[in-house]
Amino acid sequence: MSTLSPDGDSDYGGGGGEAAGAVMADVLSKGREACYKARDAFYTCVEKHADKKPTEIATMGLLYPADCKKSRANFVNSCRPSWVKHFDRQYSAKKRVQRLLDGGDDRRGPISLPQPYTFKQ
Repeated sequence: MSTLSPDGDSDYGGGGGEAAGAVMADVLSKGREACYKARDAFYTCVEKHADKKPTEIATMGLLYPADCKKSRANFVNSCRPSWVKHFDRQYSAKKRVQRLLDGGDDRRGPISLPQPYTFKQ
């Protein structure tokens, strides 16, 4: 049985420093919008400085140039860590697919199988 506090909140599942049922600010519309803007700014910076050697390490193995450190810090501070990880994973997967599609001619076309004379009989 749960009990009610004087303000009407129940103590069911309560615990921790925050009020039960409180909505985190980063999931509200303005918080998400700020997160998305910071994300877009960071990935735009990464694309803009793609010619430079990536020296900084982000989550999920994502590498980015040192010029984007400031926008990365803003991105990490504006978004939940799980969202940052998700967006990094999504960006890395997109780049991997693009790299495979834009790869050299050796990755396109039919697979060349070994000729019969390469097998010992």
